Amino acid sequence: MTILDPTSEEQDTPPEAAASYREPFGALAAYIQRASTGDRAALARLKPEALQPHQLAALARALTAAGLAPEQWHADTWPRWALIAHGMALAGHDGKQKLGRQLATAGVSESRVTKLLTSRGDAFTQLVPRVLRLMASKSVAPNWRELGELILKESSSLRSSQAEAEEIRLQVAGPYFSTLARAESKS
Repeated sequence: MTILDPTSEEQDTPPEAAASYREPFGALAAYIQRASTGDRAALARLKPEALQPHQLAALARALTAAGLAPEQWHADTWPRWALIAHGMALAGHDGKQKLGRQLATAGVSESRVTKLLTSRGDAFTQLVPRVLRLMASKSVAPNWRELGELILKESSSLRSSQAEAEEIRLQVAGPYFSTLARAESKS
């Protein structure tokens, strides 16, 4: 079964693909973790908005290994998944905790998290790698099931996807601010 990009406006996602759609985040992270040094380096260095041929090859191998079908994607879908693969190469993946809690654990400042959650478009895509580098410097891997979905939904022109992106933002904010509040109350 091929898994199609459900954020694409011009194609219908089969029900069986939609049901298994979330698993490619874990599969992509696992592939990147065991990929060759060259592929990992190409993914870590890529610029999602300006893919180079050698980076595109590494990205296509990773996406295909994760069970995605990039050959069926529209041009605007590639940068979304490129940002996800780039982020995974930078910071890894930990799906066991909520992203908001991970941001708090990594010591990402309230102002930076607020910017991440309120920015849109190019501002959002430029801020994501900065936050990921900060998390990686603290040895905290993000939950890509949440962050990946936010990246895919945030840049979509579909109204329903934008509403889902807002819901994801709230799901990130809740654990982040509650973790900060608990830490302050213990001090």
